[in-house]
Amino acid sequence: METAPPQSPPPSASADAGGLAVLELPMDDARVRPLLDELAVEYDSRYGDLFGRGSAAEELNRYPAAEFQAPDGALLIIRENGESVAGGAFRRYDARTAEFKRIWTHSAHRRRGLARRVLAELERLAGARGYGRVYLTTGPRQPEAKHLYLNTGYTPHFDLAADPETIGPLAFTKDLAERD
Repeated sequence: METAPPQSPPPSASADAGGLAVLELPMDDARVRPLLDELAVEYDSRYGDLFGRGSAAEELNRYPAAEFQAPDGALLIIRENGESVAGGAFRRYDARTAEFKRIWTHSAHRRRGLARRVLAELERLAGARGYGRVYLTTGPRQPEAKHLYLNTGYTPHFDLAADPETIGPLAFTKDLAERD
């Protein structure tokens, strides 16, 4: 009896020994929906008084899904035990710069380093797609995101001592390491 050679994950997927699988998926894939749905609830709970309840869905649909697909973009999801637990995406900001969007960890899976993993995977893929720089923003009511970016080498483009509520979106950039 012949056995088939072991198959490695397709280029759009990778897995690690911890049971986490990183998948590159289109925005309309059903495995993306749970994170986007929870992200909308989270945005509404943090910013609903500023922008109106339900405004999160409008924000999440502001960009065409195609902008988050190859060759200029990507959407990555981390799955564990068949569940989407974290994710993020990027799109072309300019010829040299990827704009990271929708970086998110499901509320039941926070404080495990998954957001750092998402950032590292997005940076790796953006570099592989020819980008040399990352631009991103986070909201003034997301201090955990602000600290994540500061702790992973992102340069803030705002006064760190200022009240974030007086700034609006908090912008960051990072130069990606040169690839050999």
